[in-house]
Amino acid sequence: MTIQQIATQPFSDQRPGTSGLRKKVTRFQQPHYLENFVQSIFDSAGDIQGKTVVLGGDGRYYNQQAIQTIIRMAAANDIGKIMVGRAGLLSTPAASTVIRKYHTHGGIILSASHNAGGPDGDFGIKYNTANGGPAPEKITEAIYQRSKEIDRYLILDSTDVPLEQCGTHRVGGMEVEVIDPVADYAELMEQLFDFPAIRNLLAEGFTLRFDAMHAITGPYAHEILENRLGAATGTVINGTPLPDFGGHHPDPNLAHARELVEQLFSDEGPDFGAASDGDGDRNMILGKNFYVTPSDSLAVLTANAGRVPGYRNGLTGVARSMPTSLAVDRVAEKLGIDCYETPTGWKFFGNLMDAGKVTLCGEESFGTGSNHIREKDGLWAVLFWLNILAARKQPVAGIMQQHWKEYGRNFYTRHDYEELILEEAQGIMEHLEQQFATLEGRRLGSYRVEQCDNFSYTDPVDGSTSSGQGIRILFEDGSRIVYRLSGTGTVGATLRVYIESYEPDPGKHQQDPQHALAPLIDIAVELGQIDSRTGRTAPSVIT
Repeated sequence: MTIQQIATQPFSDQRPGTSGLRKKVTRFQQPHYLENFVQSIFDSAGDIQGKTVVLGGDGRYYNQQAIQTIIRMAAANDIGKIMVGRAGLLSTPAASTVIRKYHTHGGIILSASHNAGGPDGDFGIKYNTANGGPAPEKITEAIYQRSKEIDRYLILDSTDVPLEQCGTHRVGGMEVEVIDPVADYAELMEQLFDFPAIRNLLAEGFTLRFDAMHAITGPYAHEILENRLGAATGTVINGTPLPDFGGHHPDPNLAHARELVEQLFSDEGPDFGAASDGDGDRNMILGKNFYVTPSDSLAVLTANAGRVPGYRNGLTGVARSMPTSLAVDRVAEKLGIDCYETPTGWKFFGNLMDAGKVTLCGEESFGTGSNHIREKDGLWAVLFWLNILAARKQPVAGIMQQHWKEYGRNFYTRHDYEELILEEAQGIMEHLEQQFATLEGRRLGSYRVEQCDNFSYTDPVDGSTSSGQGIRILFEDGSRIVYRLSGTGTVGATLRVYIESYEPDPGKHQQDPQHALAPLIDIAVELGQIDSRTGRTAPSVIT
């Protein structure tokens, strides 16, 4: 085995987004592309020589090849040990669990989350630090700057490491430990939740269905839900991870988890349904004939945390991303705890959790989590809900209706305009910002604008500032319209429009959100000139 120093040239498009670097598989397959970015990580991740690094991915196309390349590069860069999931698999929450449990230097996670997979699909890579969370901006910026000047990378001339069985191997002077990708995570879940109570709930005839969407959570859900909790065989559907996710889009929402939605809204459907995404960090929660929005889910988990063993000692605080609805704010106020509003991106929650300021956190984009790790966690959210259902002995719809009666309902929706021409999407944002001077105090339909801005956040822990995080139109009655360009796509630009209105009257809580929000939706489209600027007459996805 010899270390090779390969001459290379920079690529101009390796700036990490909110969740690492995501591009088409074909882009990553270009000579030197993956290697350049990996070497930039190794060159920017601090004193990494001799340290332990976790490695794994969601099993999408190109995962296996990329892992073998990264192992050879790690050995050439004098990393002491790689802990890699069996078959190269490791969900994002499980990777965070392993990083934290074994106090490793960090981890490399291969995933494009909820984006489609396959030879023509997407691929992604991100670096997580020693706290188990996504690298902060100062590190991702350093990686990007290094990628712009890189002229060589190091790689060991060696054969592939067998990854199908747990065990230890040597690659040059580096140890490679192939680990069970599920065991550490499942053990942590047993520590947090009342598994006996959930087992009793299932034994009493409560039925559920979990859609793993042929992504990474299949093995985790089989082990935890069916093996450890005793759910019936067949509870987990689409449970085998496939490189192309079975040709489907592994995004747990009403549009892409249609099979599950149809089951829960049928007469013979189960009592509870849930789905998770490509890398296991997102979730969708359904009751019988009932859909729980991610914003409402975060609020319910916060309100009921005292019923769950891992959180019975109380919450230090909660946090939500700016576009997420204000439903959890109302719960936090009643509990007398702080509620933080951050930009989108889990790394912002990580700082708050490390400082002991928050226990639970969530984003409207189907992500919730807690300080048990430093990533959002799809299966954790499902177990949290099952624990609440076991404790309260009520259906999902009953729990939600009682919650709204106590706190009021925040009607909420997100309209996504996907694969827009970048200049068109940026033009909408610029047009909105140019109206700030004349918008405040202006009446739009029956709503009066109280404030408008481009959201800026100052981290209360380290004092860093993140600006340009999304345009907010705030109305006097508490309603909101938020416009934001997403950083998770790989083609064109995605414009997300978030619309929210608060309704305290229980007599009006049963309205369909699209109907309840129709006047604000029309205002949002007109104000942004979305139709005329994009040629789109409807969003790509509504959630």
